[in-house]
Amino acid sequence: MMKRLLKDMLLIFTGSLIFALGVNYFTIPNTLSEGGILGITIVTYYLFHWSPGLVNFILNAVLIGVGYKFFEKRTFIYTLISVAACSFFLFLTEDVGKQITEDTLLASVFAGLLAGVGLGLIFRSGGTSGGSSILAQLANQYFGLSIAKAMLMIDVAVVAGSVFVIGLEKAMYTLLVVYIGSKAIDFIVEGLDERVAVLIISNNPEQVLNAITKKMSRGLTVLDGHGGYTGHDKKVLYIVINKQEVVQLKRIIRDADDHAYVTVHNVHEMIGKGYKAAV
Repeated sequence: MMKRLLKDMLLIFTGSLIFALGVNYFTIPNTLSEGGILGITIVTYYLFHWSPGLVNFILNAVLIGVGYKFFEKRTFIYTLISVAACSFFLFLTEDVGKQITEDTLLASVFAGLLAGVGLGLIFRSGGTSGGSSILAQLANQYFGLSIAKAMLMIDVAVVAGSVFVIGLEKAMYTLLVVYIGSKAIDFIVEGLDERVAVLIISNNPEQVLNAITKKMSRGLTVLDGHGGYTGHDKKVLYIVINKQEVVQLKRIIRDADDHAYVTVHNVHEMIGKGYKAAV
């Protein structure tokens, strides 16, 4: 338990530092913005020169106080720590942030990467960034919007509003920052070990099963199926593998039964003994 706690805290503080460096070394020096609460924080800095760390902490603290009921106890505590850590590192690196590049495109790429990697590490620990996710939960409860759609609307609204402060061109670059950041978050949260689930329907299930077991040293789950058109009972094979192993698996299946019906599905998370631990 203590080992897991220390690992989570390391992820939160490392992620918060990387996030802050992205904002203070690439976003603000190049007059870019962001989506959500961070975008509002950055815009207030441009308008009033208010400390991003302080404003980020105040806005998120208010929203967490309003939306605390949406969090489980562990997530709530981790979110408080995450918001405090992000705000602290934003404040700590505020005066040391230098413009590393004057190339706005290059700055957009690195701003998105650092923000995405930082937040991705925080999400892996079980925390959240607060802010927009809380507003999205409120929109879902009171207006029936999906959380994903609500978060997208919030980000777009903040970026659109920033046009009047940073200009249309920089706002367009900001959309690139937001997009790259979201992809970086997905990459960090899901990890390099991306998995797929494969369903195999074959007239020779035993032959296919034996071939996969022998050549890949993998276990399979055998499910009972029933043909909707033929009415015949069938055995359906189910296996979860690394994405890099799909080509090998297809070749094995084709050699064992070239008439087998195969479907491949992306797996976003696996929980349970024998599988990769949940993050």
